[in-house]
Amino acid sequence: MTLPVTRLVLIGCAAMASAAMGANADIERVVRLTRSPSLYERTDFVVVLTANWSDPYRSEDVRLDLRLRSPSGKSVSVPAFFERGSSGQPSVWAVRYAPGEVGTYLGSFDLVNGTGDKSTASISFTVSTSPSKGFLHAAGPWVLRFDDGTPFRGLGENLCWESRSNDDSRHFKELQQSQRFNDDYMLGALASAGGQFTRIWMCPWNLPLEWRKVSRDTDRYRDDAGHFNQSAIDRMDRLVESLEAADVYAMLTLEPHVALLGAGWDSSNYNLRNGGPCAEPRDFFTNPAAKAQFKNRLRYVVARWGYSTHLAALEFFNEVDNAMYGQKPDRIPDADVTAWHAEMGAYLKGLDPYGHLVTTSISHRPVEGLNQVGAIDFNQLHIYKRTGTIAAAIRQSVQVEGKPCVVGEFGYEWDWSKNFNEFAWDMDNDFKEGLWLGLFSPTPVMPMSWWWEFFDEGRMTASLAQVREVSDRMMRAGNGAFADVPCSAQDLTCLAVRCGSATFVYLSNPSKQARSGRPQVGITHAATVGFFDPDTLTRSEAPAEAGADGSLRLPVFELGPGQRRIIEIR
Repeated sequence: MTLPVTRLVLIGCAAMASAAMGANADIERVVRLTRSPSLYERTDFVVVLTANWSDPYRSEDVRLDLRLRSPSGKSVSVPAFFERGSSGQPSVWAVRYAPGEVGTYLGSFDLVNGTGDKSTASISFTVSTSPSKGFLHAAGPWVLRFDDGTPFRGLGENLCWESRSNDDSRHFKELQQSQRFNDDYMLGALASAGGQFTRIWMCPWNLPLEWRKVSRDTDRYRDDAGHFNQSAIDRMDRLVESLEAADVYAMLTLEPHVALLGAGWDSSNYNLRNGGPCAEPRDFFTNPAAKAQFKNRLRYVVARWGYSTHLAALEFFNEVDNAMYGQKPDRIPDADVTAWHAEMGAYLKGLDPYGHLVTTSISHRPVEGLNQVGAIDFNQLHIYKRTGTIAAAIRQSVQVEGKPCVVGEFGYEWDWSKNFNEFAWDMDNDFKEGLWLGLFSPTPVMPMSWWWEFFDEGRMTASLAQVREVSDRMMRAGNGAFADVPCSAQDLTCLAVRCGSATFVYLSNPSKQARSGRPQVGITHAATVGFFDPDTLTRSEAPAEAGADGSLRLPVFELGPGQRRIIEIR
């Protein structure tokens, strides 16, 4: 059956639409809400259609895509998402698209339902330039790069959830329940200190997109019998706006390990007892219906929030090894978890028109084959109680795996039952040391500390500004080019990196006793040497001295407990 051709009214332009092959799929109207589309900025479309489905969030039942030919001739496919309406009646769908080229796009909205009925609406629009740098992409071990080529190194901390109304902390319950720990405050504090990268979880108590039963630890969200939790959708919309306002880039963790353990599994939408497809947690990785359900979640995340350049990375799992080893009596096999990541990674790469960074994380037990999954853009480590090993761990990962490595969590202590105030100096010194070691290591995102409420209360977030100052100097000196330089300094930690014509040296005494050392750096020619004390924010400069053999001669440094120096050699 052929339906009559319908003229669609668009803001800024007009297009013709044709609907064919069955009245069970009919695009009735398209409206472009954005009057003047611009490069990498959100462009909104609303589509009114009629189609039959059992669940509009299942792409197997019904799907709408915006398929385009870019000005340079590239094919682009943008998933749409359902907003409201009923099966068999006019319903409202939306597309949020951030175009990646200047010029005129030609294409169509393509609708298909589960029985193969189709409808198409043609469209065109013209994109103008903008100041946006675009999306972040992998570009070697040291940096990320925006679409326009600008280099970027992430600096920040975990801000994984807003304050809970019933926190389980033994010593910091009142602090961690403080209403000040909301997205706007935390992102604002991070940005004020020079931070521009963070990590945020979707979980039963924060952004519970796929939880009908939310955690009783939070009153920010409400239970929702729908496919997705509307209170989570509303808050995620606001979070993206807050990220953009603060100019902070986020790694969004889609699945916490606790979702497959204990109370998390008891409330999971994947659990058979809650109407899901899985009889036990291990089925999450192998059950075809469970995998289809997760793919539809990926589709919704990309469709609704993928347009934002500040959504930098999608992390499939937080500490997936903890979910694997937490099962009784046997753990979930490595092969199942690796195969799941490979399948989901390939699906996401084929779905996402923006090429968001993709990652996942482990706690401390490797998963065989996981680091080699091709769709994972950077591997991720979590390091607790051994911050001094960060530089070596990053270098080993990059050398062995051949892809970037990020320390997504680190800290002096992981055990939340301890009173951190009893060893606050160690916590604070460790916070700083992890950042500096990351700055001088081949990682595109500097290590991100945990315990954000504790460090905010102790005013440690402000110390990010010292790292940002040196990071900016390194980026300007080499325009994103970094190379390790051999160095040593007796009893001090010593790392050196060449950035263009400048070499930066990091000296640290992470111990509680005074130590000294003369840095030996693999440089034979230098004009000037600058010294920076990050604690006092003082700088000095002197002509370079040459030793008897012509090599660069640096002074002996006496560093007290927790003291650091940065040397800049030009």
